[in-house]
Amino acid sequence: MDQKLEFSERLQAAMRSAGLEPRPAVLLNLFNTNYWGRSVTFQAVSRWLKGESIPAQDKLLVLASSLNVEPEVLRFGSAVRKSIEQRQKRWDEGVGYLERETFDAFLQLPAPQRKIIREVIFTFAKANGVEDAPAKK
Repeated sequence: MDQKLEFSERLQAAMRSAGLEPRPAVLLNLFNTNYWGRSVTFQAVSRWLKGESIPAQDKLLVLASSLNVEPEVLRFGSAVRKSIEQRQKRWDEGVGYLERETFDAFLQLPAPQRKIIREVIFTFAKANGVEDAPAKK
């Protein structure tokens, strides 16, 4: 599905969850009441609700705040939130002192040496069947 249409569906659902009817006039009033920049037009909010456009980041933040939803969930959906949480959990649970010390040393290397180390790690990961190992760049 198109990203704009998916955003539109999430925006409409967020409006319903907030007890609002997903109509352009309702969204226009809500948005312009909470936005301190230049007011948006009826046509702009209509395009958001129809899935024809996605608002700029500053407007997305106001929409999310006004509708009491996380900006990244409004923009990309709840799957993004779950993916971020899974990665963070893996990092928090799987990385001990020795790994953190290694990462710190890695980050202090010059860029060309970091590139070599990165390629070595990915080669080992691929050789050991790690599915998440990115291809060499």
